[in-house]
Amino acid sequence: MTIVAKVWIEEDCITCDACQDICPEVFIVSDDTSKILAAVRTDGQLDRNVIGAAMSGTTGADYGEMILEAAEACPVEIIKFELQGDGAAEAVTEAAPVEAVAEVPQAAAAVATGGSEALQALFGGDRSIAILFGSQTGNAAGLAEKTAKLATNYGLVPTVYDMDGFDPASLANHKRTLIITSTWGEGEMPDNAETLWQSVNTQSPSLAGVSFSICAIGDTSYDEYCKAGLDWDGIYESLGASRVHPIQLCDVDFDIAWGQWVAEALPMIACVDDSGTLQEVLLDEMKEYGSGSGEEVASGDYTPAPVAQEELSITLSLFRYCPSAADTGWDTISCAIPGHATVEDLLVAIQHDVDGSLAFRRGNGNGSPTSGIRVNGRVVLADLVQISDLVNEGGVLKIEPLPGYPVIRDLIVDYSSFETQRSAGKPWMRADPRDGHNLLNGSALGTMEAATAATLHAMTDVVSYQLLQSMSDTFAYDSDYKGPGVLLQQWSRSIDPRSGEAQQNELLDSIGSEHGIWSEADLSSVARYGSDGRTASKALNAARGTLLNSTNYTGPHGRLVKWYGRSVKWSGNVNETTLYRQVLGPVGLLSNIFDGVSARMVLGFTRTGAPPFRSLQALLAPPAGIGKIPNMINSKVAAHHEVINLFNEIDQRF
Repeated sequence: MTIVAKVWIEEDCITCDACQDICPEVFIVSDDTSKILAAVRTDGQLDRNVIGAAMSGTTGADYGEMILEAAEACPVEIIKFELQGDGAAEAVTEAAPVEAVAEVPQAAAAVATGGSEALQALFGGDRSIAILFGSQTGNAAGLAEKTAKLATNYGLVPTVYDMDGFDPASLANHKRTLIITSTWGEGEMPDNAETLWQSVNTQSPSLAGVSFSICAIGDTSYDEYCKAGLDWDGIYESLGASRVHPIQLCDVDFDIAWGQWVAEALPMIACVDDSGTLQEVLLDEMKEYGSGSGEEVASGDYTPAPVAQEELSITLSLFRYCPSAADTGWDTISCAIPGHATVEDLLVAIQHDVDGSLAFRRGNGNGSPTSGIRVNGRVVLADLVQISDLVNEGGVLKIEPLPGYPVIRDLIVDYSSFETQRSAGKPWMRADPRDGHNLLNGSALGTMEAATAATLHAMTDVVSYQLLQSMSDTFAYDSDYKGPGVLLQQWSRSIDPRSGEAQQNELLDSIGSEHGIWSEADLSSVARYGSDGRTASKALNAARGTLLNSTNYTGPHGRLVKWYGRSVKWSGNVNETTLYRQVLGPVGLLSNIFDGVSARMVLGFTRTGAPPFRSLQALLAPPAGIGKIPNMINSKVAAHHEVINLFNEIDQRF
C-alpha cells in the first residue's frame, strides 16, 4: 500500500486544477497557486507546505495513490512527496524535503514446497534484494514499490531504497539489485540520484558478485532517451557486476514495458543463490513458482484452488457526470465478463476499450477504503466485490457514485466532508497521566482485559469508514450530520479504557450534540447494508442507550423512550397518544397544530393508512381512546416484557 508521509508544492504553479480534480481531499487551487489542505496536515496550515509538515491521521494511506497520480498529472511537475512504508516514516533532516523515501518492511522468505531439492535449497539462503529508485516526479518511486510487492512472489525479501542519501560503499553488500530510474532534462540524473551517481563515479567501488538489472524511464522526444538508466547499466557492468537481464527502456507510457521487464528480470534475479551465483537451470521452475501455477499450489491440504465463475452477459448502466458542463447522464453498455471479476475489473475494461474518459478510483485489490461505489442499491468496494455477487446472467448492473458525498466526476466522490468531520471529532487516543510504562514520547502505555479488547475490535470491524458513512439516509436532510463512520470511531474511542476521562466526556458530548447521533432517525437504514451496517448500527444503538442513561432520560429523546416503556409496561399496548401528550405537553400540542405532529397527521402523513382525522381526534380529545384509533397506533406488543431497541422504534418520529 502506498503511504505518503508528506506532500508539498514547489513554486511556479500554473493553477491548472489538475491536482484538485484528481485528489480534492488533499489539494485546493487558489488564484495564484495550489495548496495542501489544513485538514490533512499535522500543523493545520493552508499553504504549499514547503516546510514539509507530515500528513495527519490516515490521510497518507487513504489518499496515497491519488497523491501520486496528481503528482504525475501535474504539467509543470512541482508536486513533491515523501513516501513511507508500513512502519514509521524515515526521519527528516534539516535540509529541504526529499522527493520520496520508501522502505518495504522485511518479511520472511517464502519456503518452496513441492519443488525440486535444488529450488528448496535456493530458498534456504539469504533472499534479500535491493530496489533502488531515481525519481523526479514519483513515477520511478511508484514502480519500485510495485516491483517490491511482486518480488515476494519469488521468495525474495525486498527493500526499496531512495538513491538520495544512499551510501555508495554499501552497494556491494546487495548481491541482488534492481534499479528503476527516470531521466531528467537532457539526459541528466533525477535530483535524488545525482549525489549517488557522482559518488560512484568518484569512488568506483567494486561490485563483483552483484547481480543486477535496470529499468529506465524516458521520453523518445528527447535526444538522450533513457540516458540515466543507460549510465547506471554501464557503470554497474564496468565495476564488475553481472547483468542478469538486459536493460528495459520505457517511454512515457511505461506500464507495459515495466511489466515485461518485471516478468523476466524478477524470476531471473530470484535464481541468484546465497553466494551470488546465478542458477539459471532453475529459471523455469522459479517462473512456475512465482506465477503460482506449480503443482504444490493445487495439492496443498489448506490451499484453496482458484475459483473461476462462468462468463456473464449483462447490461451495464453506468452513471456519468461532467463537471465542466455540469451535466449528468447514463451510459448503457452490453458486455460479457467472467463472474469472478470484480466491479473494478469491469470499470478498467470499459476505460481501456470503450471510453478512456471514465473516472473512478482504483483500489489495491484487497478492499481499498476509498474505492466505494453503489451497485444495484448496495454500497460496495469496487476492488473487492465480484460481479457474480451482484447480478445474474442477463441482468442489469447499475453503477453510480456513493450516496452522501458530493460527486467530482463520474464515480469519483469528494471525501473531504468525512475527513473534516473526523478531524473535528478528534478520535485519536488522549490518555490521562497514570502509573505504569510510558512510550518514548512520554505517553502512557496501558493494558486492557481481553474481553474488552475483543469487544472494541468487533465493534470497529468494518472494511471502510468512508463506505459506512455513505450508508446513512440522513445526509440528504442534514448536511452537517457527523455520519455513522465518524460517530462509530468516536463511540469506540469513548469506551476505550485507555482514553482519558476528559476525552471520554468530550466525545460523548460530541456524539450527543446537534448533528450527532440524534440526527439519525432510524439506524435500520444503516443496518440494511449487510454485516458492516449491522455492526455499526448495533454499536451506535449502544451509544444512544448510554447517552439516555447519562442524562436520566431528560430531553425529548429521553421522554419518548421513558413514556414508550411505561405505556408498554402498564398496558401491554403501544399507545402513541400517550406519547404525544407526555412529550409535547398541552402547550406543545397547541403549538404543533399547524406544524410538527398535528400538521403531518392533518395532511395525511400517517404510517397507518387510516383517515388522518381519526388520529387527530384522539390527539385533541382526551382521554386517549375517544374516537377510533387505528390498530397500528394502539396495538398489542408481543412479549412486551422483552421490549428490544426502544430507541430504534420511537426516536425522532415526530
